[in-house]
Amino acid sequence: MTRAPSRILSDARWTGLHGIGRFAREVLGRLPEHVQLRNGPRPLSAADPPWLACQVMARRPPVFFSPGFNPPPLCPAPLVFTIHDLIQLQVPDVATPVKRLYYQLIVRPASRRAFRVLTVSEYSRARILEWSGLSEERVVNVGNGVDLPFTADGLLHEPGFPYVLYVGNARPHKNLHRLFSAFKGVDYPELRLLLSGAPTEEIAGRLRELGIDNRTGFFGAPSDDALARLYRGAQLLVMPSLIEGFGLPALEAMACGTPVVVSRGTALPEVVGEAGLFVDPLDIQDIQRAIERLLADRELRTSIGQRGVERSRQFSWARVAAKVNTVLEEAAGCG
Repeated sequence: MTRAPSRILSDARWTGLHGIGRFAREVLGRLPEHVQLRNGPRPLSAADPPWLACQVMARRPPVFFSPGFNPPPLCPAPLVFTIHDLIQLQVPDVATPVKRLYYQLIVRPASRRAFRVLTVSEYSRARILEWSGLSEERVVNVGNGVDLPFTADGLLHEPGFPYVLYVGNARPHKNLHRLFSAFKGVDYPELRLLLSGAPTEEIAGRLRELGIDNRTGFFGAPSDDALARLYRGAQLLVMPSLIEGFGLPALEAMACGTPVVVSRGTALPEVVGEAGLFVDPLDIQDIQRAIERLLADRELRTSIGQRGVERSRQFSWARVAAKVNTVLEEAAGCG
């Protein structure tokens, strides 16, 4: 990889068990040596903007880079930060007044001051350009990637029953209520639906109401190795989201050779390509039919799984980090 600007400063507090966290960990770990902010208030907390501004003002780096959407309100250095999507503005149940104010007072002004705003899909890039009013060259799609241990070769999760897998959070745009209704209609008595995280009271109540609480299970926040085993052991991954800025679980499942059923809208088609089945996320019967089609056709599952592995090879964290590094070098040259 090419040399990074000398001693750039990055915000490493984003690393964690979520999409932005994986992006932060994988990209920062592949950039050449630089200074990382690891201790401080939680990103997006009330204390974060003044603390971050003080850090940048005191250190005066040649470039400041954040893998998340928390730019410092004052930044004497060229600024590069990442808006993965605008879901927190697009989804009514998520777009609280506080979040809207944060985007209005912090994120939008910073995007106009920034050397570049990074994002992870063409779908997100189009939304950000429309929202920010920036010229096209100011928003760069660097994508997401996949790497070990997410490969088709390896151990499988074998719980003693066939299962459909869901990986993600339980926010409204993930469309779990329709997924539950679709799964209820799938007439495979031994089949289970396994989901990441833990059930909220609302979700537990919905599962009881539908009578499928004894056919579902939750596996918390597994390690990457355990998650890869879960992907490999699944009959399929289902991701019926109403909105996705990228859809990393679909890519990880594809890399593991697991067939995927995903929504045909927003960013998922550009990630999955022709390596999955697409559904209307508002149509419960469509989701159910796609699940049943894959369950009934082993040949189709194998074919889609193989296409997924091939498709996933177009995405790598090394390629993402190289794109980010190119932008940082350009920013340093303009500072």
